[in-house]
Amino acid sequence: MTGGAVDQTAEGDSTASRGARGGVIAGSEPPGIEVTLVSGLSGAGRSTAAKVLEDLGWFVVDNLPPELIATMVDLGARARGEITRIAVVMDVRSRAFTADLGAVIKDLDARGYKPRLLFLEASDAVLVRRFEQVRRSHPLQGDGRLVDGIAAERELLRPLRENADLVVDTSTVPVPQLRATLERAFGTETAQVTRITLVSFGYKYGLPMDSDLVVDVRFLPNPYWIPELRDFTGRDETVRDYVLSQDGAEEFIGRYLELLRLVGAGYRREGKRYLTVAVGCTGGKHRSVAISEEMARRLAGSEGVTVNVTHRDLGRE
Repeated sequence: MTGGAVDQTAEGDSTASRGARGGVIAGSEPPGIEVTLVSGLSGAGRSTAAKVLEDLGWFVVDNLPPELIATMVDLGARARGEITRIAVVMDVRSRAFTADLGAVIKDLDARGYKPRLLFLEASDAVLVRRFEQVRRSHPLQGDGRLVDGIAAERELLRPLRENADLVVDTSTVPVPQLRATLERAFGTETAQVTRITLVSFGYKYGLPMDSDLVVDVRFLPNPYWIPELRDFTGRDETVRDYVLSQDGAEEFIGRYLELLRLVGAGYRREGKRYLTVAVGCTGGKHRSVAISEEMARRLAGSEGVTVNVTHRDLGRE
């Protein structure tokens, strides 16, 4: 999987193209539950699309027989709000695939679900290269050549492509751009928010295993050596004021938050929506706690960001 480009509408919209069924990807809200069917050529990136949709909060089912799709949607609709968006990834392992899927689409339309159809494709040359890289045969190749299988599948899926709401060509554009296209088409504002978790910790207990970035605040004086502060934590006002009043504390927080915003923007462009920042001091009780809480307070008002704070080692000493 190398990336994707999107078919343009007559108006030049590259994120939500109108199909023959008249549906519009962006902004449509079928009653009760949203349904998206993902199909396209083998090797064109259905698995990548499925992962993106899953990251966006869709309940993704891979290779469900067409005759079971309506049952799955009905079960989701009765899940009392626990499942509100279902995406079904389909391939051509069934020869009756297109006819069955067409009937399913009409059935779901009649039930009021108004399913959207995402179709992924790529050039023959790109598909051949991808199959050769993974050393797999095409599902419709049989005893023939790889290009024969691709041609047969392209013809078999032609009616679906013509009726798709969104056609994505994955031949030339990198995966992050494909992800961005699908996020605009199928995501919500909440799904596109970067979730930052600040974890305070003590170095003497080891680094947090899931940290993306590590911040060392041991350059600040340790309140542990001040008797009247030792028994308090970085959550207490006296310790917090002491830590934040030290030389370099304010400058450090300001500059690091600028760096964090820069890194976070880069992560968003690459499709990463979760960022864990570990803030460490010696014992994870005073400095790291105070700095984490202050960084979270300042980040809380940032656009496109949600912040959570956890103190891993607080209470261990």
